[in-house]
Amino acid sequence: MSNHPVQPKLIIHGGAGSSLKGKGGAEAVRKSLYHIVETVYDQLLRGSSAKDAVILGCQLLEDEPRFNAGTGSVLQSDGQVRMSASLMDGASQSFSGVINVSRLKNPIYLAQFLQDSADRVLSDYGAAQLLRELNIPTHDPLTDLRLQEWIQERAGNFNRDMAGVIAEADLEDSAGRGTIGVVALDQDGHVAAGTSTGGKGFERIGRVSDSAMPAGNYANAWAGISCTGIGEDIIDECLAARIVVRVTDGASLEDAFHRSFVESQQHQRDLGAIGVAQSGAIAWGKTSEILLAAYHNGDAIGDTLELPEGMQTGSC
Repeated sequence: MSNHPVQPKLIIHGGAGSSLKGKGGAEAVRKSLYHIVETVYDQLLRGSSAKDAVILGCQLLEDEPRFNAGTGSVLQSDGQVRMSASLMDGASQSFSGVINVSRLKNPIYLAQFLQDSADRVLSDYGAAQLLRELNIPTHDPLTDLRLQEWIQERAGNFNRDMAGVIAEADLEDSAGRGTIGVVALDQDGHVAAGTSTGGKGFERIGRVSDSAMPAGNYANAWAGISCTGIGEDIIDECLAARIVVRVTDGASLEDAFHRSFVESQQHQRDLGAIGVAQSGAIAWGKTSEILLAAYHNGDAIGDTLELPEGMQTGSC
């Protein structure tokens, strides 16, 4: 590898699903995503590692109540918030995560701590113990909009399969399939990926999403991927790991995305993904109606908020 610094690259997402129904929704989401991209990319330019940039990006997305992760997470069928998150450092090929953790602001911080642990994936009870050991203050991530969303669904006996990814006052305009994710390439040519979610909402207690699995979040020396959409579909495709393996085996990131999403479309999956390769390529794909992603390619910021309907892949 060259001793010259690599041009950093960054892409983030705030979920995927159905239409935002109007420019107002799209512009509000774009503003939130761009602010986070600018903040995290500035840290990459200052020499931040890909892993630290991913942690910062996930924290900022978890703190944005508009998205279904951290503050703003959806409620499960029993009215409780349970969150999952994972972090993967491509340089060390180390995966860590937490599953169905409650009462904290930033699940990504637990995933960060577990990077150096002998036990790197913890479920609800173990994660709660770790919270106490680290003296992390308890935090209620519930927002009024998410509570009203749950109350409205309870009145209808939970007829919807999942909650909205975007928390809007008009719940009919919210888009489904909620997750946040960040993938970064740093100046040393290292890749990292992080993913966090509040789940799909209204689900059976104990349901585990893809976000704390290599199926939904994976990175190695060659590429990093964060997925969003219906978790069960992502798990069935093992999407993040599948794309990374294809890049590792010699495919370009663009080709790996296209082939993987053609397969996902053939299997009638509902999902999306973002990725960055060690080569500097940025890519995205979706079979869902929309993908809420924004990126910095080293020259400018762009987004995927207004892609055509149907399966789409792209790169820069």
